[in-house]
Amino acid sequence: NHVEWGPGVFGAEAAAGYYFGKPAARLSAAEAARLAVMLPQPKRFALQPKSSYLAQRARTIMRRMGHTALP
Repeated sequence: NHVEWGPGVFGAEAAAGYYFGKPAARLSAAEAARLAVMLPQPKRFALQPKSSYLAQRARTIMRRMGHTALP
């Protein structure tokens, strides 16, 4: 809950509500991937929500999700 995803938006739960209007537990895989892509610079990407970079990286994460084992 230390990441500021947008102006006054702290934490993944708040980001899920801010960007997708739902709790984090109800995010689709694509929505979760999009938030993950934003992590290096969330405030920058908050200003560019339709960025082609975000879309491309989210697709890459989506492809990798099926090949990852959770601990």
